[in-house]
Amino acid sequence: MRLQPPLHPDGNLPHVTLFQGPFEDTLAPAEALELIGTAAVESGLHGEVSLSTTGVVYQPTGWLFLALERPPLLEALQEAALAALDRHLDRASFDGDKDVSRFTDAERASYERYGYRYTGEAYAPHVTLGRAEEETALELVRTARERVDLPKKWVFDRLSFYVMGEHGAHAETLLERPLGRT
Repeated sequence: MRLQPPLHPDGNLPHVTLFQGPFEDTLAPAEALELIGTAAVESGLHGEVSLSTTGVVYQPTGWLFLALERPPLLEALQEAALAALDRHLDRASFDGDKDVSRFTDAERASYERYGYRYTGEAYAPHVTLGRAEEETALELVRTARERVDLPKKWVFDRLSFYVMGEHGAHAETLLERPLGRT
C-alpha cells in the first residue's frame, strides 16, 4: 500500500500549502514572498508556527491528508498570500471541465475564484501524505492510528515558492524566506 508520490526531502517535501495556482509571467516570486512574509510579521508571526495534528483524513478521490489545526494566524497568512498573488493568476488556464461534484459549496466557490479548492472558508491546512486507489486510501485512513505514531505538533519555519510536482507535491524549491524575518 504505497502512496504516490512518496514524500522525500530531495523531491516531494512535506509542506503546508497556503495557496497553489497557475501564474502569469507577471509574478515576481521574490516580491510576492516579501509581501507575504511582511504580512506574517504584521499578523504577529515571529520565527515559526507550531500546528497541532488533528488526524489523518480522506479527501475524494483517493487523497490522504494529515489534517492540521486552523489558527487565525494561518488564515491571515493565506489572506496575505491571496492578496499578493491574485492579480498574477493565469485564470485562462483554470480547468473549467474539472469534476467538482464532490467539492463542498465553499470548495467550489474557491475553485471558481482562484483555481484552487482550499481558500477562505474552505481552507483546510494539511500535509498531503499522498494519493492511492479509493479502497486503499479509505483502508489507510481507517487504520492510520494502528500503522503510525503521528506527531502531535508540526513546526513550520519558512515560506517558499515551489514547482508543483505530481499530485501537487512540493517538487522543487524556487525561493524561500524564513518566517518572522523583518
